[in-house]
Amino acid sequence: MPTNVQRREQAKRKLERQLVRRAERAKRRRVIALAATVIAVVVVAGGAYFLATTDFSDNTGDDAAAGSSTAPAPIEIPTEVKALPTRPTPIADPATCDYRASAEPASKEGTKAPEGSAPASGTATATIKANIGELKLTLDRALAPCAVNSFVNLVKQGYYDGSTCHRIGTEGLQMLQCGDPTGTGSGGPGYAFDNETWPELTYGRGYLAMANAGGTGAGEGTNGSQFFIVYGDAQLSPDYTVFGSIDEAGLKLVDEVARAGHDGSFDPSPGGGKPNKEVKFETVTIA
Repeated sequence: MPTNVQRREQAKRKLERQLVRRAERAKRRRVIALAATVIAVVVVAGGAYFLATTDFSDNTGDDAAAGSSTAPAPIEIPTEVKALPTRPTPIADPATCDYRASAEPASKEGTKAPEGSAPASGTATATIKANIGELKLTLDRALAPCAVNSFVNLVKQGYYDGSTCHRIGTEGLQMLQCGDPTGTGSGGPGYAFDNETWPELTYGRGYLAMANAGGTGAGEGTNGSQFFIVYGDAQLSPDYTVFGSIDEAGLKLVDEVARAGHDGSFDPSPGGGKPNKEVKFETVTIA
């Protein structure tokens, strides 16, 4: 049977063990509290960094991949359609047209130039069935008989079928340029003809005009197959032959293409770029 001394020693050892366990528990609590504090600080700091560096604006239209075009800035497009001009002096009817072989061969093999005589009165209607919808064109022979004659000739040969509009301008000159089967801006029908312009000629929403090698005289005699649709502002020198107009429904389709922007591939000269929203002519017909 243990003596009183032994019992006191046992009680003392038990108390020491209890004190050691209490100390260990207190140490663990301090370590856990310190770790929790560190984690809380990291979470708060990370949240602050996220809020400070994250752009919460709607960037749905942006593409972060290298080389991608960015979301286009909003553009202002006039809504008023401008009436077609009237020539100050009528052209003799029938008109005599000079379709000359160009330095570059036709972009579509077998394309032929039209006859050199063209009616200089009346209109023709062309319908472009495109992937974006239907574009209806009114071609005015009194304005530009040689340009209309050439356009009708190319349509009847299927020259424009399957072609894409390779360039759009959204600032300064608001137009969509089409008519090159190669899609590069350098293609043509294998022949060229003269401008049909006058000094007072101006341009406006709804006009169809011939593209050429450059304004202010440089493009004289270089008309071919390429043309442009003016959908907005066009402060141009009178060096581009106006040969008709596009209907309002078609203009609204072109507006949507313009608002989608372009890739800037024709900047800084002549300006604009390939449309981000493709415009492809499926068929073009003459009524």
